Amino acid sequence: MPEKIRFTPEELSLMHLFQSISGATVRDCIIDSKMNRVIFVINKGEMGLAIGRNGVIIKNLQKLVGKSVDLVEFSDDPKELIRNSLNNRYITDIRLTERVDGSKIAVVVVDQKGKSAVIGKGGRNAEKARLLAKRYFNISNVHIVSQ
Repeated sequence: MPEKIRFTPEELSLMHLFQSISGATVRDCIIDSKMNRVIFVINKGEMGLAIGRNGVIIKNLQKLVGKSVDLVEFSDDPKELIRNSLNNRYITDIRLTERVDGSKIAVVVVDQKGKSAVIGKGGRNAEKARLLAKRYFNISNVHIVSQ
């Protein structure tokens, strides 16, 4: 687990806004300016509450913040958190490895037909998985490979 995550005033205000609109508990907020989005990490089991009926909460929030919004369900297990941040349908296995130098990497094995869906347009999903794995479990890299 990370030593301590510090939030900027902008992240705190986005977390408060999201919680007040959805009623879901937000554990973390990452403003990803590289991909022009905001990533919210929410408590396990609150995804339906966070999305809202027909996605109305996410749509309203995207209009309010002027960026795309991604949601990830939190987990204390690094494999599960990585799985939650990617397109789970095509993932067959996730392996964690520690290198000789002490750095950790995650290898995500996917079906060939779904590799592009797991990676996401422009690498969006892969970057999200990498950010969260680094932030929570000090995993330096996430490799996505096909069988």
